[in-house]
Amino acid sequence: MSPLMLLLIAVAGVALLLLGVIKFKMPAFIVLLLVSMLVALAAGIPIQEVAGLVTTGMGGTLGTVAVLVGLGAMLGKVIEISGGAQVLSTRFTALFGPRRVIAALTTAAFLLAVPVFFDVGFIVLVPIIYGFAKALGVPPVKIGLPVGAIMLAIHVVVPPHPGVVGGAEILGADIGWATILGLAFCAPLGVLSYFVAKRINRREITMLPETAEQFESFGASGAGTTLAKTKAPTSSMVISMILLPIVMIMLGTVGGSLVPAESTAANILGFVGSPAVALLVTVLAAYYLLGVRSGWSSEQTGKVMDSALAPAAIVILVTGAGGVFGKVLTESGIGTVLAQSLSSAGLPIIVMAFILAAILRASQGSATVAIITTTGLLAAAVEAGGYSTVQTALILAAVGFGAFGLSHVNDSGFWIVTRFLGLSVAEGLRTWTVLTTVLGVAGFALTAITYAIITAAGV
Repeated sequence: MSPLMLLLIAVAGVALLLLGVIKFKMPAFIVLLLVSMLVALAAGIPIQEVAGLVTTGMGGTLGTVAVLVGLGAMLGKVIEISGGAQVLSTRFTALFGPRRVIAALTTAAFLLAVPVFFDVGFIVLVPIIYGFAKALGVPPVKIGLPVGAIMLAIHVVVPPHPGVVGGAEILGADIGWATILGLAFCAPLGVLSYFVAKRINRREITMLPETAEQFESFGASGAGTTLAKTKAPTSSMVISMILLPIVMIMLGTVGGSLVPAESTAANILGFVGSPAVALLVTVLAAYYLLGVRSGWSSEQTGKVMDSALAPAAIVILVTGAGGVFGKVLTESGIGTVLAQSLSSAGLPIIVMAFILAAILRASQGSATVAIITTTGLLAAAVEAGGYSTVQTALILAAVGFGAFGLSHVNDSGFWIVTRFLGLSVAEGLRTWTVLTTVLGVAGFALTAITYAIITAAGV
């Protein structure tokens, strides 16, 4: 089959995917599987091999993703229900002072967003946002806008969030380097989020009537939803639970590079720094320290953790189906043709990674689907390019930042943020969409500069 025909099949497949998700509002999981099969058949893969290809693509992706997303969801749920989010925010507010409440909550949101999915984390912080907004006499958008933006930044580039974990599996990127680089890029973005949101919020924004009524009736007794406990966790305990897996993963990545390869020390560090091991150890620690030791029974703690798996299952399945689409693109030869087209177009792969993800994000709304689909399209190019471990992790970060911006009406996160902050669609586009896009471009700029330095240094 000619390269042009393969490219047309790929374009038609993506268009059909977007049509199913956007126009007909079909579940992304079903659409991804259906489009993957149709693309496989259209590209000439024998019909008897298609079902096996679906199984292989799903299994290959979920081997890593299911464990990390599942454990990450359980950790986030314990932090949420135990009252850890509220404790963390209160502590940072006391540390920064009442005049720097927005900076304090943005900092707390940065840490909270590492183990907690964006939409859940933002909803958890809404009572705190309302409470401090009332105390300061300002509308909640002034506090909630930078908080939501930095949480979304973490969501698209830092493991164990599903898009970046699934994308890392597809590209063969190292999770440890993805974590280190993602956190390094998001730290300055948190500062930028604070100042850009402050500028956006200079003008008066009228709250939606229903949100205004909810905000006005909000009282101190509404701050947070937790189970009855003997004592709440301390802020240091919550921070420790968030930092523990990050430290373990970094120890394995950085420490492993300082000892001889295949040595006993390297093997031990590799085991300790494995994301699955790091998250499992942290979940077990949270089970006891945030649950049992704080007053829950073992049964209650187990139920809290189990309750996180049902919502996570949807994310896991969509990510796995995205892996199927990527596998089909690779096996059919479409990925190779795309790689050749990128080379002839003269665009660096890191630029193409950002552009493709941004187009898919704007078209269908889901950052996770955009990341998974883009990495599937680029997998063959990355494999053929002979990129280093750090370069591959930077390409993954570029994909994540491409999927960060342009959040608008087809994105569920857009509705979560705008409805809770009392923004109309028009105001949401002027504030939330602008802020996410500015931060996405800024994140890509940091990534591209780092990529150029790394490439020049031959790392």
